[in-house]
Amino acid sequence: MKVKINSVHFKADSKLETFINEKIDKLSGLYDGVIGSDVTLKVDNTESPENKITEIKLTVRGNNLYAKKQCKTFEEATDIAVDALRKQLSKHKEKFKKR
Repeated sequence: MKVKINSVHFKADSKLETFINEKIDKLSGLYDGVIGSDVTLKVDNTESPENKITEIKLTVRGNNLYAKKQCKTFEEATDIAVDALRKQLSKHKEKFKKR
């Protein structure tokens, strides 16, 4: 599966990219209909320490799934977004089975 990582106004280090790839690869293991994903990393210009935003768009057969989370670190935001996508993916899988 193809994972495209786009970091806005900064260069993501290889450790972060590896972390994101591993998390998303686990999602593709849950459902073989996953085609690809787009991950966008942003830093919000706020005073809050929770200014790291991870957006993940997962392309699956017949649909796109989306999660956007904001936390103190990109790793934490990615974890929470992947958990949200895991729930969406299981619901999508159930709908697909009923057809």
